Amino acid sequence: MTAAVENPRSQGARVPEASRAEWFSSYDVNAFEVPTGREEIWRFTPMKRIAGLHTGVEATGAATIEVDAPAEVTVETVDRADARLGQAGVPADRVAAQAYSSFEKATVLTVGKEARASAPVTVTVTGPGEGKVAYGHLQIRAEIYAEAVVVIDHRGSGVYADNVEFVVGEGAKLTVVSIQDWADDAVHLSAHHAKIGRDAVLKHTAVTLGGNVVRLSPTAAFADKGGEVDLTGLYFADAGQHFEHRTFVDHSAQNCTSNVVYKGALQGEDAHTVWIGDVLIRAVAEGTQTYELNRNLLLTDGARADSVPNLEIETGEIAGAGHASATGRFDDEQLFYLQARGIPEDQARRLVVRGFFHELLMKITVPEVRERLEAAIEAELEAVGT
Repeated sequence: MTAAVENPRSQGARVPEASRAEWFSSYDVNAFEVPTGREEIWRFTPMKRIAGLHTGVEATGAATIEVDAPAEVTVETVDRADARLGQAGVPADRVAAQAYSSFEKATVLTVGKEARASAPVTVTVTGPGEGKVAYGHLQIRAEIYAEAVVVIDHRGSGVYADNVEFVVGEGAKLTVVSIQDWADDAVHLSAHHAKIGRDAVLKHTAVTLGGNVVRLSPTAAFADKGGEVDLTGLYFADAGQHFEHRTFVDHSAQNCTSNVVYKGALQGEDAHTVWIGDVLIRAVAEGTQTYELNRNLLLTDGARADSVPNLEIETGEIAGAGHASATGRFDDEQLFYLQARGIPEDQARRLVVRGFFHELLMKITVPEVRERLEAAIEAELEAVGT
């Protein structure tokens, strides 16, 4: 099942593309037309609220990037001519291409061959400030048989667009937690590109809690056979917030595995979340095992969740593939069960929400981060009196 998209190079009438494999990509922003919001890739995004990022607005500030890393990790600040940049993937929309064309310096983190980071790496990205626009680029490299855990923590105000790359070498294991905990005014559009080597493992978790508009597009592509990718996401949208997550897993090698699980909760008037999950199994990708799931919990009236899983298979020689999506309110039977055991309704509702997110929170292996997110979810529930 696939969704038609518009070729950014076409002129005049809309020309749908039947396959996700045919989507146009380029490092050059001028190769893309300015989107109107009617294109499939932009139809859920509130274009008037993204501060002109799609029209080529120039940077008026800069984000601050601070890295706390153990000795096993090399941290570099490089200019855009560095040959390593762009290795993980190519921008597939105009904002990502604008960010790639606009950054001046990039941060590159490298975990060397067979090295194991002795502590989690923390990358703190602070926005350019209220009313300012900035672009950025971050690349994380795990070389052959390397292992590391990286936390990318976004905070502060302003408008920020960036590309984040993950180059995962043969046999390497990279765990990433990307937290979007922006101030209420912030706009953040980010493209994550992952290139996964032979027998390599990437575990990528996206947590979106703050911001006015946040649109995150994680893409994972297999460079060789035997790779594994686990894309998970957790988001909690309040009144007026727009959180959009667009995952794409490109199976282009044999015997690779992918698992995508995103869960969200929404509360308040005009809270809006979007999840688009694309999985492409190319003809050469025999032996693929893949599954994707999205679930949304509506806590109040006036909230809206859009969920679109897409699965495209070009070969019949696969181990298994499937997808599922569900959006709804509290399970009355769960509430009844808890209340029948003397638990007040408000506490019962909190327990249901905590249980809803428990599976994903337990996948976050950094205790300090997990505790912080549990506290943030509790604060969200207290804010609405759930």
